[in-house]
Amino acid sequence: MDFSYLGYDESKKIVKGTIAAASEEIAGRILAHSGYRVLSLEPATQFMPDWEKAFPSLFRAKPNEIIMFSRQLALLLESGIDIVTSLDLLRTQASNRQLKRVLGDIISDLRSGDRLSVALDKHPKVFPAIYRRSLGVGEQSGGLEIVLRQIADYMERETTTSKGVKNALRYPAIVSVVAVIVIAVLIVFVLPAFIDLYSSLGAELPLATKMLLGAMEWLTKYGLYLIGVMGFIGVFTFAYIKTPAGRYEWDKLTFKLPLLGRVIHLNELARCCRSMSLLFRAGLPLPEIMYLVIESTSNKMMKKTFTDVRQDMIKGEGLSRPMAKHELFLPMMVQMVGVGEETGNLDVTLLSVAQSYETESEDKVHSLIGLIQPAMTVIIGLVVAFIALSLVSAMYSVYGQMA
Repeated sequence: MDFSYLGYDESKKIVKGTIAAASEEIAGRILAHSGYRVLSLEPATQFMPDWEKAFPSLFRAKPNEIIMFSRQLALLLESGIDIVTSLDLLRTQASNRQLKRVLGDIISDLRSGDRLSVALDKHPKVFPAIYRRSLGVGEQSGGLEIVLRQIADYMERETTTSKGVKNALRYPAIVSVVAVIVIAVLIVFVLPAFIDLYSSLGAELPLATKMLLGAMEWLTKYGLYLIGVMGFIGVFTFAYIKTPAGRYEWDKLTFKLPLLGRVIHLNELARCCRSMSLLFRAGLPLPEIMYLVIESTSNKMMKKTFTDVRQDMIKGEGLSRPMAKHELFLPMMVQMVGVGEETGNLDVTLLSVAQSYETESEDKVHSLIGLIQPAMTVIIGLVVAFIALSLVSAMYSVYGQMA
């Protein structure tokens, strides 16, 4: 938090301002270390509402900002600048409010004598567990800047992979919304005018028009009930997914989705392989690596499967043999892990598996997008064409009967 201070320096010149620190005591230490004699020190008055606390998700540091921060910190450390000065420089340049505040807290902790890994552990919402643990190992081995670059590469690739699935779903989602709007306009504004016309003329209508009018009449009578049932099903499904058992079944179902399930499966395996490769290269023992991978994944099925593998591994079965017991792990991954165990190059083989799965996932995403675009166009075209054909054929039928 921020503290307002009033004091004087060694030349007896009055100074005042604000300083970010974890507590008032730490703020006083920082000012004393800077050569100031403090006359008053109190929490800074907030004249504006703290929107960050009210809406934390809107101000959360994005992965790209953490990636950029990691690369810049590595560059500053390689240039010979000490860690506190480097973090202070990056804090002044940070545009994200949460990241700026967190860096201020980390700087205060470092000046109080804490290690970087200890200071990072206080901010799990900004720095994930894999990030913090890897930096802790790099801090002990003296290769902090190397680990920072490796983590930045890891996060960058993970972000790119996750965007692939989102991009695959964005186009059909937009097209579906446009289609619903177009069909709703036709049903709400166009069809009623034609219905009044056909009713006043009392003409015999074609089958397609009767089907369309019957569907509209049914929706008029039971539409609210249909919306209510769909809403109840949606709320019930959402509530069930929030339970541990429901989330597990949902994550299991996503792996079985046609076309998209294979992409999700490959992305999850690639992410886990990259995480294990990064942590193994950092020098962590395999049981701790498995624990961090389990904690970092949000997929309940992956979490349960990796937990079973870790338990068998601790019993002395190695890593590849427990993996072979589960269908979740594809054959190539099991074989490559076995090769890595035998040769002692597990980090290299895991990275190769991750790259292979990411390449396959990207190819499938491109193929999926290429398949979805014409399919959605055809479906929307058929629906609109059916409505237009029903109206036009009814008009010709009316004109023919009048003639």
